[in-house]
Amino acid sequence: MKTVFFLIAIVVSFASTAQVTKVSIQASGLTCSMCSNSINKSLKSIDFVENVKPNIKTSTFEVTFKQGAKVDFDQLKKKVEDAGFTVANFVAAVNFNNVQVKNNQPVKVGDKTFYIINAKDQALDGNTQVKIVDKGFVSGKEFKKYTLATTATGNGVYNVTI
Repeated sequence: MKTVFFLIAIVVSFASTAQVTKVSIQASGLTCSMCSNSINKSLKSIDFVENVKPNIKTSTFEVTFKQGAKVDFDQLKKKVEDAGFTVANFVAAVNFNNVQVKNNQPVKVGDKTFYIINAKDQALDGNTQVKIVDKGFVSGKEFKKYTLATTATGNGVYNVTI
């Protein structure tokens, strides 16, 4: 009987941490393959990162995570900045479990809270791409576009579009 409860606890803890399956980060300021390599090495140094696939043509990095790992968006952004570049676009694949969404209302998924900007009232279920539109996660020009619609962020709280 204890074994069954232990297995259930493991499944529940895995399900609660496996909310973000991957992210796509586009960096700005890259001029050569050495720049891309610098970001690649920086992202791979994070303990929760499983794999990084760079695309030199689009300056993007597809990042996947270790099974059951807690993903920190701010740490990913900081690693790009530590390599000497800025994030121009940050899109995360988030696994929603029949979550009701209303425009600019908080939605809690795992350890993160998302304010979904310009969303239609709907239910999200399964993997959904969300674009973080907070300062430092998009270009300055794009951030200004969303400034009036955003809510205060930090500590796992993000403004996103779907």
